Formats: sequence, structure tokens, C-alpha cells
Amino acid sequence: MSDTRNSQESQKSQKSQDSDKENGMTSRRSNPMEVLRHARTQLAELTGMAAESVSSFEQTDDGWCLEIEVMELARVPDTMSLMASYQVELDPDGQLTGYRRVRRYERGRADAHRPGGR
Repeated sequence: MSDTRNSQESQKSQKSQDSDKENGMTSRRSNPMEVLRHARTQLAELTGMAAESVSSFEQTDDGWCLEIEVMELARVPDTMSLMASYQVELDPDGQLTGYRRVRRYERGRADAHRPGGR
């Protein structure tokens, strides 16, 4: 009986979400971890490179802005692998609206101090 009730509640929730989408309404992604995961997945799909880490993350008036680190070229030893930082912009719903590579570097090389921590 409990399983039937849970199934009915799940179906109602799904219908409500579908109805909102049909009416042009989307729910705002307020969970930062969900936004991070979704951004990493979208960038990987577009670039074909897996995101290794997120080094910067902030909510803006227009949505979200992240800086994601990816390995562009694997080398041996690993400290010589070519890494890149991508600035990724998302709308308030967490959908990727743009990205650009902002720097390339070898994994084992430290950056000189950059203003603003970037």
C-alpha cells in the first residue's frame, strides 16, 4: 500500500514538473552542488575533455560563473601534462550559456601570483 502511495506521489510530482515546462516555467537551480555537477557535465560534452576540478564558483546577477580545470594533453610524467582553465557561464537554471579557455599550463608548474586570486 505504501509503495502505491509513493508511486502516485512520484507521478503527481512528475506531471507538475512537466506542466511547468510546458508553460515555460523552469525551477531555479538553487543547490550549488547540482549546478557544479551539471556545469562539469555540459563542458565535458562540448569539449570532449573531462573536468578535473572547479577552482572558482560564484553566483552572479545573470546566473553562475565558474572556472573549471581540465587536462588537455596527457604527458609522462603526469606533472608535465598540459592543463587548461575554462571560464564557464551558466544561466540561473544552470544551463551553459558560454565558455572560454582563460589559460593553459603544465600540471606541475605553479602560477605567479595573479590579482584577485585567479
